[in-house]
Amino acid sequence: QVQLVESGGGLVLAGGSLGLSCVSSGRITFSRHAMGWFRQSPGKEREFVASISGAGGAPYYAGTAKGRFTISRDNAKNTVYLQMNSLKPEDTAVYYCAGSLLPIANPSPREYNYWGQGTQVTVSS
Repeated sequence: QVQLVESGGGLVLAGGSLGLSCVSSGRITFSRHAMGWFRQSPGKEREFVASISGAGGAPYYAGTAKGRFTISRDNAKNTVYLQMNSLKPEDTAVYYCAGSLLPIANPSPREYNYWGQGTQVTVSS
């Protein structure tokens, strides 16, 4: 059983920053699995934000995140991070951490088998 637990969400003013963390536990070798961040707003489908390969290279970003968000991971701590800067009200969503069975970063939610419960990020104008 694999568990992903996100933390770090909250309320922030537009233009501010937040850092999210996701800790993985369970019977997987964390470094063999790509990790991703997705988000979902009320009434919208879950959308890709960023992903990173198992080894920690080749990060991949959605256009809305590129230049503002940074995904990283610490395989020694079984943790993946999402640093979000220059936040906008449209970034308001529940943010989900996800783990893939594949080692390569990819944007499709279908490639992710493990999901966290999500953490709320609210950006006020």
